Parts: sequence; C-alpha cells; structure tokens
Amino acid sequence: MIEVRGLTKQYGAVRAVDDLTFEVQPGKVTGFLGPNGAGKSTTMRMVLGLDRPSAGSALVAGRPFARLAEPLRTAGALLDAQAVHPGRSGRDHLRVAARANGIPLRRVDEVVDQVGLGPASRRRVKGYSLGMRQRLGIATALLGDPAVLLFDEPMNGLDLDGVRWIRRLVRQLADEGRTVLLSSHLMSEMEQTADHLVIIGRGRLIADASMAEVMRGESARRQVQVRTPFPDELTGALLRRQLRVHPTDVGDLLVEGASPETVGDVALEVGVAVHRLAEVHNSLEQIYLDLTGDSVQYRVAAEPVPAGQVQR
Repeated sequence: MIEVRGLTKQYGAVRAVDDLTFEVQPGKVTGFLGPNGAGKSTTMRMVLGLDRPSAGSALVAGRPFARLAEPLRTAGALLDAQAVHPGRSGRDHLRVAARANGIPLRRVDEVVDQVGLGPASRRRVKGYSLGMRQRLGIATALLGDPAVLLFDEPMNGLDLDGVRWIRRLVRQLADEGRTVLLSSHLMSEMEQTADHLVIIGRGRLIADASMAEVMRGESARRQVQVRTPFPDELTGALLRRQLRVHPTDVGDLLVEGASPETVGDVALEVGVAVHRLAEVHNSLEQIYLDLTGDSVQYRVAAEPVPAGQVQR
C-alpha cells in the first residue's frame, strides 16, 4: 500500500503540503480530491521520489520509492501525459522504458493492446492528441505489471468512450487487488469509480473516509422535493415546523432536513394535495464543494451588477 505520514513540502514561504497523513489500501480505488493548488500533484511526486519532502515520509510497499529494487515493477504512474519525447514513436518509448527496467519486450505489445493504441503506437508522439498521450502514459504505468498505480487526471483529453474505458480499467485493477490512487476533477466519474476518498485543501487533510461515509456525512444534507398546487400553504406549514423551504426553478419546493414521510404528513395535516414527493440524493460534487469551499485558492470574482439592474 501507499503510506503517507506527516508529509510536508515547503517552497520558500509557501507550504504546498502541510503535515499530510493517509493510507491507500490495496483492492480499492482511492479518489484523491482537492481544488487547484491543493497539493495533490506535489504529494504524488513525493510518493514517487520526484520531490523531496521537507518533513514526513511517503512509503510504497513499505519503502521509500527511491529504495525499491525494481521500481516500475512495484509502482506505475501517470503524472504528466506530455512528458514524452515527441520524436519517438509510442512503441519506442515503451521499449526504452522496458529495457531500462529489465521488463520483457513482450509486455510492450500487451500494454499497447490493453490501452487501445493499436497501429498508432508506431507513429511519432508529436502527432498524438492529448487523449492518445494519456493512453500512452497509462501503458507506461502498466508496463511493469505493478501492484501500485497512481493516476493524476488520467481522463483529461479523453472522449466519452475513453472516460468509460478508464473507469472500467481502474475498477479492474483494484478488483485484482492492486492499490490505485486516482486524482480527478470529474466528480461524476469519481462517484461511480472510487471506493474511498482522500480530500485535501491548501495542503491539509479535509477528509479521509469511504465513499459511503462521505456521502452520508455532516455535509450531506437531507433534502426532499415536493410538488403541490398550493405551495404557499404547504410552505407556511413546513416553516412552522422549523424546516427550511426553497422554491425551485420548476415550481417545486425543496425542503431541507426532512424526510419524505415528514413532508407528506405535514401536507396531510393542512389538507394540501401533493403531486410529487421524492428524496433528493446528495451528489459528490455538492458535498465536495461544501467541504472545500474555504480551501479554494483561485476564485473568479463576482461580476459587478450594472447600474439600474437588479441582482438576482
């Protein structure tokens, strides 16, 4: 597994990673989330020995990455799909990596097929799209058949079919018992793929919990959507119950902190017809935004409202 203990990285006056501690367990897809500038890529680089920690440690299979006898056979990573010599073909890039790490050349053909590069692997990398470079980077990570895999934004540049392929691939790798750390800003994909989440902001740990625990945690607000031809009457009755009620764009009411049964009982008590009543399931995107709202480093300022206009 991957073990991060008190990991800290200081760049001058900037602390990119601040006393970070977590574990990435085998047999699971661990989602690594955080706003831009949160320290995710720096953390991954320290795990792989590319950056030296200012304090703390990062271990892969119980040892620092630099001390692994056969690093590419132990851990594979995709950190930057652009970090490939543009004059080489994809296949030559993989052959060089295989020879440098004592990996049989037959693995080149196997990973080329596994990532779907096919005949494109014989073309020079400078002619690759970003999606093709991502596939080549993943092929390189898989080359040594490692037990530990780190992917930093592997879905960038992929079309819908490619995104679905990545989802199936990381799920398959975890099901085989491998340790998978996956960083992505695509919350819908993370919600479908990850078993566990590590969320950081400004270099510090915000959450380290299973997907199920995050989805039902304190930031997961219970909400009910109700449709009625008498919204004012029902709103008044719900407010008297100390419930928060918001109108929606489609004319329904959104009730916070209540169950469908409670809203239905209130409607019955005041004699109001209900045409629709359903619990609104929390999305990982909203929970993530709630958790990291105070940790966003780069935020667009609100546009000023022109004189004479009403802000909505």
